[in-house]
Amino acid sequence: MALGELFTGTTQVSSVAHVIQLSVAPVFLLTGIGALLGVMTNRLVRIIDRARRMEELLVHSSGEVAEDLRSKLKTMSRRAKLTNFSISMCVTSALMVCLVIVLLFFTAFMNWPVTVYVGWLFIASMLALIGALIAFLREIYISTAVLRIGPH
Repeated sequence: MALGELFTGTTQVSSVAHVIQLSVAPVFLLTGIGALLGVMTNRLVRIIDRARRMEELLVHSSGEVAEDLRSKLKTMSRRAKLTNFSISMCVTSALMVCLVIVLLFFTAFMNWPVTVYVGWLFIASMLALIGALIAFLREIYISTAVLRIGPH
């Protein structure tokens, strides 16, 4: 049964219930994206705080120490940009999922044939989420590649 046919049948309550059932999976996806956004935002805050501390040290440093700090700041900048990109892509993905849910309801209430757009929006949302995760994985790789534990 197409979503547009939902309100031409028996009861509107069961039709609305069916649309809500269809929108449950995207809503759970929004919850997952929200959790990812929390992790990414916390990571970005830590990167920025650490970079600010390094900038303060750089003001009072010179020579080899200053060069080392500049190199670390360049890496921190790359990490911040990747994390910011990840956050942007996650938000884009979440917005597209929200549009999918809205279109599901418009299809049912207004009898608009937009199911093709729902599919394409969902695919675009997944591509944005994939891009976010790849950028986030790249940021994690960079952070662990320069990681030093113990005396150096």
